Amino acid sequence: MLTKVRTLLEKREFISVATSDKQGKPNAAPKFILKLDGNFIYLVDYTMGRTYANLKANPRISLSFMDTESLAGYQVNGGAGLIESGPEYEAICAEVLTREVGLSARRIIEGVTREKKHHNFEVAIRDTVVIIKVEIKEVIEIGPSGTVARHQV
Repeated sequence: MLTKVRTLLEKREFISVATSDKQGKPNAAPKFILKLDGNFIYLVDYTMGRTYANLKANPRISLSFMDTESLAGYQVNGGAGLIESGPEYEAICAEVLTREVGLSARRIIEGVTREKKHHNFEVAIRDTVVIIKVEIKEVIEIGPSGTVARHQV
């Protein structure tokens, strides 16, 4: 199941991330997918708002997305750590910059090719980001007919 999820996530740029604070108040927000490495998904948090605060208080996280071909839905649950400084942070930030430049270039080219009149094809490159390192512990697959299959990782 993990291989299938990896294949689906490698095609995506953003994923819906759900967290909650200590009192259980939920929050959901899209986050940029940087990379997948083993049982870990690395996400980029540009805003450092509610998701960031929730993960500081409660390191549990749920990611959700759909496979638009099969119409299956997926929920990836696990624990999350925040990477905010140090050598690992510096190395990952270099990867973030490379991905952002590539994404911006692709969006600009697509916009010009399609003759779109849009002002925000490029991604604003931020000086400060937080990396969310998600350890995958469970994958839930929801079939188009409503069947549910749970897979522990």
